[in-house]
Amino acid sequence: MQKIDFEIRGEFITLDRLLKATGVAGSGGAAKTLVADGKVQVDGQDELRKTAKLRAGQVVALTGVRIRLLPRAADAGPDAGPDAGPEAGPDAGPGSSAE
Repeated sequence: MQKIDFEIRGEFITLDRLLKATGVAGSGGAAKTLVADGKVQVDGQDELRKTAKLRAGQVVALTGVRIRLLPRAADAGPDAGPDAGPEAGPDAGPGSSAE
């Protein structure tokens, strides 16, 4: 069985896009057909929604393939990043454009 670890860039990825992005399906149409034919499972349950939103921690399986969804390494930092980013921006802005 082929095992694929896939890092999600945002909060989620749709099932059809995941199948295409991992190369399991050659096209978006082929991905939608796999799902519609009932050949895909998410977390051990059959999934018939082509655009089901998948998040980190979930596992997608179909014949011969298992895809584990992981948070993007950079996504672990943005929790701290956005807090640091806005603070840095205002500090730089008022200092540069002092009234």
